Amino acid sequence: MLALDTQKEITQLLSRYPIKRNALLPILHVVQKGNGGYLTPELLEEVAGICEVSQTHVEGVISFYTMYKLEKPGKFHLQVCTCVPCCLVGGEELLEHVEQQLDTHAGHTADDGVFSVEEVECLGACSYAPAVIVNEDYHEQMNPEKLDRLMDELRTQGQTHA
Repeated sequence: MLALDTQKEITQLLSRYPIKRNALLPILHVVQKGNGGYLTPELLEEVAGICEVSQTHVEGVISFYTMYKLEKPGKFHLQVCTCVPCCLVGGEELLEHVEQQLDTHAGHTADDGVFSVEEVECLGACSYAPAVIVNEDYHEQMNPEKLDRLMDELRTQGQTHA
């Protein structure tokens, strides 16, 4: 069952889309955000009903787009860019560093549940490479030392707001 706030947002979205299926992507975004950053099979079924499409169609859409998650991400979701401009200035090394620090691999959540890591292609910040997004916040011209400081700050923040 969708939260009341999520239902209201969906109603507003549908008012802008005469054909319900055309609202699928923004509805998935709203539902995922309202569910702590991931989608469940039950939510996919509910979205399919709202958009008047099959659940198989919804599953096909979420398998194509990397922004939709089927597993709960960490409290802080790190997206590390490894496109060519970022790689030329240390993007791959940055990804390897964060994987080592968290003892996990891209596409997974660390055992403590605080961080999850994702390798992504192009965050649109090529002039400020290498770039990392934490949840929805961009961090540019990153290096291992900056990333370590950022992760320490986030850990502290996570403990004080737990």
